[in-house]
Amino acid sequence: MSQFPILETDRFVLRQLNQDDSREIFQYFSLDEVTKFYDLESFTNIEQAEELIRRWNQRFEKNQGIRWGITLRSESRVIGTCGFHGWMKNHYKAEIGYELIPEYWRQGYMTEVIQKAIEFGFNNLGLNRIEAFVEPENVGSRRVLEKIGFREEGTLKEHFYWRNRFVDTVIYALLKKDYKVR
Repeated sequence: MSQFPILETDRFVLRQLNQDDSREIFQYFSLDEVTKFYDLESFTNIEQAEELIRRWNQRFEKNQGIRWGITLRSESRVIGTCGFHGWMKNHYKAEIGYELIPEYWRQGYMTEVIQKAIEFGFNNLGLNRIEAFVEPENVGSRRVLEKIGFREEGTLKEHFYWRNRFVDTVIYALLKKDYKVR
């Protein structure tokens, strides 16, 4: 991809992040409730948000992944992000990741956004398999994935070491042949 794709849903515009978004990214990544199941510590300064945006944009430039900023159609303020990483082109698969400001949780927003990203992944990135790794206690994320049609494939015991403990993850996947546009 040479140009960053902009995606639209009924309520959202998914666009490339830029350094002007660092304030919003910092505000919600500084909340422990947002980073509780995330593989990074809560932010303590805005430079961390700036660096995260740089990393996400570099992955896109190197054709290694894509991360969209989620904005409401009515305003350009970023309320979350979603995208693909761990892209293994030779295996036609990638991992999806996402987060949202807590005030927008449990309103169906992430379901709408992820469906659009998945559609793009299957139709434009040539993916055959999209995976998600979720901590067992992250019930909200598990519900979102199941609503969209992801299937739980199993639990990876002590899959990684994080915050001074071994953490299990549940692996979910959606295959292109099983995907139904909703």
